[in-house]
Amino acid sequence: MINLSERVRRAEVDDHQQITNLMAHEARTHRHLDWRTPLEWLGSSNYWVLETANTILAALACPADPPHVSWIRLFGHLPHLSAAQAWSPLWELARTTAGVQIAAIVVKPWFEDLLSANGFTFKQNIVMLELQGKNFRPIPTLPALQIRPMRESDLPTVAELDLEAFGPFWHNSLDALQRAYQLASYASVAEDETGLIGYQLSTGNPFATHLARLAVGRNAQGRGIGSALVSELIQKLNPNSMPRLSVNTQADNAASLAVYKKIGFIRTGESYPVLTYSNGDEQ
Repeated sequence: MINLSERVRRAEVDDHQQITNLMAHEARTHRHLDWRTPLEWLGSSNYWVLETANTILAALACPADPPHVSWIRLFGHLPHLSAAQAWSPLWELARTTAGVQIAAIVVKPWFEDLLSANGFTFKQNIVMLELQGKNFRPIPTLPALQIRPMRESDLPTVAELDLEAFGPFWHNSLDALQRAYQLASYASVAEDETGLIGYQLSTGNPFATHLARLAVGRNAQGRGIGSALVSELIQKLNPNSMPRLSVNTQADNAASLAVYKKIGFIRTGESYPVLTYSNGDEQ
């Protein structure tokens, strides 16, 4: 229940500094692994703050992107509130304006406990894998396949391919892919005589590279296209000096896991649950 001195309202761009301060309390903050920071979502319709006397006590952001799936991009609160006290009034409004599904990739146990207590259910685990250069097993070149750097003009087709490969729940929208393209250290596409059939996007720094996205069109799957894209990426990185290449995928995605194992990736032991809440026919 909201204290009479507290109110919930939509977050505004002018809340930037207070939300920055709120996120400084890292132990009490959940952030989505995203191409945008929580602050960049300010101005979205489903972004709420709990405040009193012009002081923001808590924030919850879960805009729908892709459509019909509202990922929880941010939940955080000041230390004097419990997670439940901060969550309850924000969630009451957020869920009524969210997509058909609300979802979160959970990194911290306290947030999993909070979501479970509020009707969220387990969907699947996300697992982490990594490849050391010495373990890399090159993939033979595929005939009639061209791999080239991605161009910005490819993005609309890439978005269609991404939806076909991943389905609506894990789909990256065109807007998200445009942002990803801007931040990528290397992005490439695979094409044959039918056109673009696969792509990868990677981020990196001098110490490590992360394969952030790998997708192959439905009709091209099983032909080694994904392996070829990853192999070409590794050759660009130079496997003899590559410190670390990481990737994550769903624990129940057997095809994806088989591709990475074939190349030489191994599981790190890290695993993060995905929890979802269904709004049913409320929309």
